[in-house]
Amino acid sequence: MLLFYQIFVLLVLLVFLGIVLRNRIDLTDMPEDSSGADQLVSVLVPARNEAHNIERCVRSLLQQNYDRFEILVLDDGSTDATPELLRSLVCESGGRLHLLKGQPLPDGWHGKAWACHQLGHQAKGELLLFTDADTMHQPDSLRRSVDALQDAGADMLSLTPYQELGSFLEKLVVPMVYFILMCYLPLRLVRTSRNPAFSFANGQFILFRRAMYESIHGHAAVKSDIVEDVWLCMAMKKAGGRVAAYNGTDTVSCRMYRNAREVWEGFSKNLFAALGYNTPALFAMIVVSISMYILPYLFFVRALSIAEFSMVHFWLPLTQIGVVFLCRLLVANVFRQSLLFVPLHLFSEVVLLAIACNSLCTIKFGNGSQWKGRSYNFS
Repeated sequence: MLLFYQIFVLLVLLVFLGIVLRNRIDLTDMPEDSSGADQLVSVLVPARNEAHNIERCVRSLLQQNYDRFEILVLDDGSTDATPELLRSLVCESGGRLHLLKGQPLPDGWHGKAWACHQLGHQAKGELLLFTDADTMHQPDSLRRSVDALQDAGADMLSLTPYQELGSFLEKLVVPMVYFILMCYLPLRLVRTSRNPAFSFANGQFILFRRAMYESIHGHAAVKSDIVEDVWLCMAMKKAGGRVAAYNGTDTVSCRMYRNAREVWEGFSKNLFAALGYNTPALFAMIVVSISMYILPYLFFVRALSIAEFSMVHFWLPLTQIGVVFLCRLLVANVFRQSLLFVPLHLFSEVVLLAIACNSLCTIKFGNGSQWKGRSYNFS
């Protein structure tokens, strides 16, 4: 039975490797050549306590080489210097930047969705770009994303930004987002399949055609979803919209978290929510992670300790570890991640499992997840 188990694990990992290889082909860069699109784009930025990010983000947006765009930033009840910094930027922007004051958070909404909902109502553009305050944009990011939307004939476009990583835990955990994406989701089906199960979006950068955004009632469709980006994509597909995804590491960058505490709290907030607060799905994820990424090391180390170099206890686990290593190496190459942390994948999985357990406990048995002074519990 153990032999069949080891072979099964290896076959599953080889399937993951195949998905990664195919996704490397399907996740293309955005077009370089301009199609001459001139639609008005509203760039919409929700901001809550973003004093350490907001200047860099807005200045990069003001430098876009696209002709017709406006920037709306909504201050969502910040208690730091964010409002003051924004007022200074408004004075410098020559009328391009507009500052909005957020309304109190209604019951049943989570903060980001409510902020984006307000921004969408105030926007004037035919295209709506929602982007986070912790992003930085190359001067051609807006032009290239509009061109990509037109070329793909899509109603919604999202990118995979380059993730800026500072602390050790950031480098250990944040790359797992793209590893999971590339191993488990055939990205070609995001574009070609109408099935909402094949959905991807990254809330750090989402571009909509206004008509389709309004047809799904905008962010009201995901008002209680913590991981609102993927759910927006699902809503778009259910409404018959077309979705496109591109590799945006050369156009947009993002510093999601800045220390270990933010990594722990941020992933704890999102992980269980990303599974729809489905406890069996979370346990299934834990079982898959242990079986595919942790047990092979235990078999391998045990075989070394007792010098048992059998197929079942040594060679198959070693092959499994090699396949995972290759997957991680390929993903790191696509998204310009540090190769030094590829051999530490085992530890990334262990920390992610700890975060998964914490995410479950805080939602099911605690006071809900905490983020930027707000508590969320929609389970």
